[in-house]
Amino acid sequence: MIAALFNVSCVFISLYIGITTCYLFILTIAAFIFKKKSGPPRQFDANMAPDQLTCLNIGILIPAHNESFEIVQTVRNIKQTLNYPKSNYNIIVIADNCQDDTAQLAREAGAQVVERSDLSAKGKGQALDWFFKSHKSIYLECDAVVIIDADTIPHPNFLNEICQSFSSSGVDVVQGFYGVSNPQANWRTALASAALSVFHHIRPAGRNQMGGTAGLKGNGMAFKTKIVDAYGWPAYSVVEDIEYSLQLLMDGVLVHYNPDAIVYAEMASGARQAGTQRKRWEGGRVMLFKKYLPPLIKAFIKERKSCYFDGIMELLIPPLSLLVMAQTAMFICAVITSLSTLAIWVLYPQLWIIFLCMTVFYIFSGLILRKAPFYVWRSLCFAPFFIIWKIPLYFSLIKNRRSKTTWERTQRESEKMAPRQKK
Repeated sequence: MIAALFNVSCVFISLYIGITTCYLFILTIAAFIFKKKSGPPRQFDANMAPDQLTCLNIGILIPAHNESFEIVQTVRNIKQTLNYPKSNYNIIVIADNCQDDTAQLAREAGAQVVERSDLSAKGKGQALDWFFKSHKSIYLECDAVVIIDADTIPHPNFLNEICQSFSSSGVDVVQGFYGVSNPQANWRTALASAALSVFHHIRPAGRNQMGGTAGLKGNGMAFKTKIVDAYGWPAYSVVEDIEYSLQLLMDGVLVHYNPDAIVYAEMASGARQAGTQRKRWEGGRVMLFKKYLPPLIKAFIKERKSCYFDGIMELLIPPLSLLVMAQTAMFICAVITSLSTLAIWVLYPQLWIIFLCMTVFYIFSGLILRKAPFYVWRSLCFAPFFIIWKIPLYFSLIKNRRSKTTWERTQRESEKMAPRQKK
């Protein structure tokens, strides 16, 4: 009886890991042949006459909660680096429940500021929804709205690329590549850069190529005004970007990925900061799994569209660390049980070596396609330590699965280095 239960459990676990691993492998292959949807290239010159310019009016929206250490530099970065006519974009800062001088500093830096004070509805999603519902007079003057974080550095051609994407037929929502601005801080941020090369490039590129949605990543997102006017931001979870992607998907609106619309933001360099982020991200994904998997399955059964199947698979794919841990554990089981009477076909060690190789190919492909520098490749040596660090985090999520449902701000590096009264 015990042997039979063990075998049945191994079959189900093996099928789950095998299917998700193979799907990631397929997405990786698709990412190599992916081509962004884009209109003809545009080059903007500040000296060009207005009648020579053909570009969209874009509102750059920055939700900010107690971001006095970052907001001035972010506004300056936008003004100084973007290769886009200054008359065709407007910087709007949402000072959300701030107890510091974020609003004042943003105004002084040249941004338009709206202030929100509602302690009963904390969170980025709530702030965005409030803005889109109550400040239509601001953003309806724009052709599109871009959303970036308060610690973001945009690539000079960011808005240029967004404009090109929107000039392609059928593109209403765009996600740019969201990378790391401090990859050389330590091994943790370098490893985060490697991870985002995979999660923020391979996955969205492959999903688009396979007919699915690229998904929203929380930073470097762009929407035609008609979308936010119709929807607002009806996603209030701690992973509001992914939730909004799924809501759009259920209505047949796909997010299109542009790998050349690049933004960079700071990643947590300390274990405590990283732990806060990981608990929020991965705990929130469990909630999305429960809420959106049933309707996606129902939609796929009814309409047989590849975008719904992709949405299902995206929810089913475990975090990369868990996937590698599971593959390694099953390989060890395969080696042990292949010497006993419990051995079955799914426990052949060779099978798990193939799955592990597929995962390595998936990871390496992200670094290759994003042309990662050597120090990012070198950070992969620390991946085993990162996986070990995450084990107690997963146990904590299981133990306290109902306790963490609210947004919690991650401390910035600038605050650690220059603490003052902003509390």
